[in-house]
Amino acid sequence: MKTKQSPVDLIGIGIGPFNLGLAALVDGLEEQTSLFFDDKPEFNWHPGMMINGTTLQVPFLADLVTMVDPRSPYSFLEYLREHGRLFSFYFYERFQIPRREYNHYCQWVAEQLPQCQFGKRVIQIEEEEDLWKVVVEDNESGVFETYQAKNIVLGVGTTPVIPKIDGLSSEEEYIFHSAEFRKKEEIWKGSKRVTVVGSGQSAGEVFYEVLHNKSEEQQLNWLTRSRGFFPMEYSKLGLEHFSPDYTAYFYDLPQETKDALLPKQDLLYKGISADTIASIYDLLYERTIGGKTERVHLQPLTELVGGEKGGRDGRYTLYFNQWEKENYFSLETDVLIMATGYQQTIPSFLQGVEHLIKWDQQGRYDVGHHYEIKMKEKRQHRMFVQNGELHTHGPGAPDLGLGAHRNAHIINEITGREIYRLQDKNVFQCFG
Repeated sequence: MKTKQSPVDLIGIGIGPFNLGLAALVDGLEEQTSLFFDDKPEFNWHPGMMINGTTLQVPFLADLVTMVDPRSPYSFLEYLREHGRLFSFYFYERFQIPRREYNHYCQWVAEQLPQCQFGKRVIQIEEEEDLWKVVVEDNESGVFETYQAKNIVLGVGTTPVIPKIDGLSSEEEYIFHSAEFRKKEEIWKGSKRVTVVGSGQSAGEVFYEVLHNKSEEQQLNWLTRSRGFFPMEYSKLGLEHFSPDYTAYFYDLPQETKDALLPKQDLLYKGISADTIASIYDLLYERTIGGKTERVHLQPLTELVGGEKGGRDGRYTLYFNQWEKENYFSLETDVLIMATGYQQTIPSFLQGVEHLIKWDQQGRYDVGHHYEIKMKEKRQHRMFVQNGELHTHGPGAPDLGLGAHRNAHIINEITGREIYRLQDKNVFQCFG
């Protein structure tokens, strides 16, 4: 095992957009040393959903740095300038940028930050006097390296959720999460019957892409237990829920109130964009001109309750319940795409320090106002979390637009001074 002797101020674990933004904002601070590790060989943001024509659901200002440091050399506008695309973007005249370009922008930033090390898997964290000891395995060489840090920031992201289906194995090749949509392209393009389950943006994009590419003979189904295929809240005053002001308001609510409130806020961050819904409707309308029928079935209020391998015409028989009428029925399909969201998980490398962490009654991190994971006993070395605080800070936790603001909080906490100035009043409304 190779040991690194000099402690660093900060180690970030996981290099998604949030920790990459942290690395970019820390980069110009001479007094701060940092390292960031990720198991992946390179930065690649949701490659399974990198569908042509899809865009971010937030404005380009929600890049890695702009919302707290618009003069940063790592802004999206600087990326455009470096790639000779400023005028092209100017004439593009859109606030939301292509998802593929956002991914390329993040890759451009990552390539400029040598402290971002890919192909490095964190396997263990331990406490060592007044520091964290972080054990990292190099995926290529298999060599174990040990680092010490004063602060750790967890940015490991979320994992796809495929609910258990009674009667079917979770290992079925033709049942997969929307996160694998591009990887499984040959499967869904070559199948006679395709079924999509889910009601969020991913479900809408997957349905549209299959609809756009389907042959006349292919049957396409889209079912969701939600009450409808509803748009995400995108009014200007509604968007103010994704502000530091609402985050501060939400944080101060009792935990019982937060847990009751979050399920009622689904359409703030889990609905489908109005543009995606319009594109689906317009394509269906065009395909049915002149009385032509399209082999498509859409049905809300319907829950997948079971299935079995084999059927009269398809690879699987799926069992559904239209829960409002208590109407049970079956459906044949060859492919089942589960656009069923993502969930937080506690990474295995925390096992050595789990006993130090303060957990809430549901086994979640107890997170402080400045995104610090609370410990049972106060320590000099600290641990912070990115996008693992939905239950404490509200629906803005996974929002790209608040990533830079959260990172500014973390940096100010780590350095003990106001490196980045944060405003108290950012919206027109008062939440309480």
